[in-house]
Amino acid sequence: QLEQLIRQTEPAFVVNLVETLFADGKLVHMGPFLFDHFKVAYAGCSAHSMYLSSHKILSKQHMRMNGINTPAFFSYRDLLKAKETQIQKPFLVKSLWEHASYGLDENKTLLFSTKEELLDRMEQETNSEAFFCEEYIHGREFNLSVIDGPNGPEVLPVAEIRFEYPPEKPRILGYKAKWEEDSFEYKHTVRSFNFPGKDNPLLLDLEKVALKCWKVFDLSGYARVDFRVDENDNIFVLEINANPCISPDGGFVAAACRAGLSDEEVVKRIVGGIKKTIT
Repeated sequence: QLEQLIRQTEPAFVVNLVETLFADGKLVHMGPFLFDHFKVAYAGCSAHSMYLSSHKILSKQHMRMNGINTPAFFSYRDLLKAKETQIQKPFLVKSLWEHASYGLDENKTLLFSTKEELLDRMEQETNSEAFFCEEYIHGREFNLSVIDGPNGPEVLPVAEIRFEYPPEKPRILGYKAKWEEDSFEYKHTVRSFNFPGKDNPLLLDLEKVALKCWKVFDLSGYARVDFRVDENDNIFVLEINANPCISPDGGFVAAACRAGLSDEEVVKRIVGGIKKTIT
C-alpha cells in the first residue's frame, strides 16, 4: 500500500512525525527505512540514527564508546549475570524502546537497591527483555533541543525540569508528571529557562555535550538530548530523541519560542534541511 501511495502521489518529501507503529516504539525507525528504500526524502534524522538512538542499550553503548557519560545500566540478561556489588546505587527499571516515561508509574515503587529487587520488578513484565535498569542520578534534569541552522546545528535555550518535591520523593519524571494534568507530579515538575549566573559554566558544558551527541549519532534536522546532572555537576546523558514531538505545547517548540523562532521559522528550518538533502 505504501509503494502504491508513493507511486500515485510522487511526494517531494515526507515530514516524519511517527513516534510509534501499531503502538510499538521499537518500530519507530521502520518509516525512515521504507522511505530510504523508495528513495523518498524525509524530515529529521536518518533511519540509522533513529534506530541507534531509540534502542536505549545500544544508544548507551554507543555513548560510552565515544566518551559520552551515561548512567550505569544493565539489560535483563546482563543483570542475571551481574554481581550484587555492581548494584552500588539505586536503579530504576525503564522500557528498552518506549518513550514518554512508559512504565514509570509513580503509584508504585520506582527505585530498587538490590539485584533481587530489580529482577523481581523486571520479571513482572510480560517480556522482561523489553526492559532494562538504569542507575538513578539524584540531582537536576535538563533537556536540550537542537535544530539545523544555516551554519550547522543550533542548540536552543537550555530547559530544566524543576522538581518541587518533598526531600523523600525521588526526582523522577514519571508517567503522571508528563501526562496526568491533575496529579501532584504534573503540577510540581515545572519547565524553566531561567538560570542564575553561577550556572553558566554548566549550561555551556551541557551545550557542548548536546553538540557532541549530534555529531556522534549523525543527527540531522532536529533532535533533543535529555540529561541528568548530579549534585557535583557531573553530566549524564539519559537519552537522545531523534524525532522529538513538535506539537505546540511540547518542549521542543517551547525552546524554539524562547530562542525567538516562530512556528513558521521552525517549519522552514525543518523543510530547508530536507531540501538540502535532496540537492
